[in-house]
Amino acid sequence: MADPRGFLKVRQRETQPRRPVPVRIMDWKEVYEAQDKGVLKSQAGRCMDCGVPFCHQGCPLGNLIPEWNDLTWRGKGEEAIERLHATNNFPEWTGRLCPAPCEASCVLGINQPAVTIKQVEVSIIDEAFENGWVQPLPPTRLSGKTVAVVGSGPAGLAAAQQLTRVGHTVAVYERDDKIGGLLRYGIPDFKMEKEQVDRRIEQMKAEGTRFRTGVNVGTDVTWEQLRRRYDAVVIATGATVPRDLPIPGRDLDGIHFAMDYLVPANRAVAGETVENQINAKGKHVVILGGGDTGADCLGTAHRHGAASVTTLAIGKQPPLERAAHQPWPTFPTLFEVASAHEEGGERTYLASTVEFIGENGKLTGVKVAETEFVDGKRLPKAGTERVIPADLVFLSLGFTGAEPAGITEQVHAEFDGRGNVARDGYYMTNTEGIFVAGDAGRGQSLIVWAIAEGRACAAAVDKHLMGDTILPAPVAPTDRAISVL
Repeated sequence: MADPRGFLKVRQRETQPRRPVPVRIMDWKEVYEAQDKGVLKSQAGRCMDCGVPFCHQGCPLGNLIPEWNDLTWRGKGEEAIERLHATNNFPEWTGRLCPAPCEASCVLGINQPAVTIKQVEVSIIDEAFENGWVQPLPPTRLSGKTVAVVGSGPAGLAAAQQLTRVGHTVAVYERDDKIGGLLRYGIPDFKMEKEQVDRRIEQMKAEGTRFRTGVNVGTDVTWEQLRRRYDAVVIATGATVPRDLPIPGRDLDGIHFAMDYLVPANRAVAGETVENQINAKGKHVVILGGGDTGADCLGTAHRHGAASVTTLAIGKQPPLERAAHQPWPTFPTLFEVASAHEEGGERTYLASTVEFIGENGKLTGVKVAETEFVDGKRLPKAGTERVIPADLVFLSLGFTGAEPAGITEQVHAEFDGRGNVARDGYYMTNTEGIFVAGDAGRGQSLIVWAIAEGRACAAAVDKHLMGDTILPAPVAPTDRAISVL
């Protein structure tokens, strides 16, 4: 185990430092600085090696957290990455983007600040890449079976890598020009630079996974054609249908879905030429929705040089500490300050958007009212209306499900009442040989759930094709998702 008295000697939780705000908003590089190795070792040493490590149940991947905490404390980085990769294909992504439900379940968190699990995780994989410990793992023999994976987000890539490594010939189809899904074009570089995606893609290519970009399945090639061409098909297209806000003034110029702002911004940062890009420079920006996507819009607007940014949330401000109905080791809803919130802007809670105001077809403001709760419903309180000046509004209200994309018409796979592709307990749709993993099947959720589902779906596909499987299946599709808007 790690230092047996570490949690007694080092009681302070020390996370990875962030670059100074005035410096980091001038570029698009990641906001974090490298952690001192001595500090990292002492933080890993706080792990208690509990009799029952609840961090395992907090992590959908079942990461072997006490083991690689111990190995990090002992300075055995190569062994640590081996244990980390045993359960997680892409720890450099989860270590940067996951909200760490494992830390909410940390036993030390009962009466002390939890172990910095996420920080230790990302340090292990970063050191592994620096030292050349991450190598391709091609299969020793081929099965003769073929699989098409549609969608190249974390769920699709996890499924593809697992299936390739056991010998199947896997082709990943992506409608964009580059692989990565929302990791590529939805997540700003200040949260994760795209090198973290590119080097995994190179590893997967070396292992034998094939990539088909610029192919819109359902249009350029039909789902039925894929079904005939491949022995199995995995739908991993995500939950990309945005939730709208149909109130008066919605048709005014200046109101956009969050991804219509973030995707072109990410393309521009990548050096692409983007025509008619939405730019917040010198403008008053209002963001509707207080979750991760809203914070991404906030950080992007700061770097564009917005005159002001206001984030509106319809509900109450979350508490700073666990509420009584969210006891340890559950994942609590807490007030969090992301890096983008440190950089400026106003956050307003209990704000119901009533109407978009404009002149000559262009947005000039947002009328809001205080939210009141009536019979369990959130309603605008009469007499509390006010107008916030706005040149741009970004709707960051979450997503309602997967895009239809001809799935039902072409292969008769059904959707459930929540807008997700329906599936059984083994990730298969009602159509034989067609599976679904990640947000497309469970609804909008976390990156760690997407990877866990991709791995589990790969095990189900392998068993369907071969009659048995050696692949691990960390989660069942009936497990409850943790939604972060």
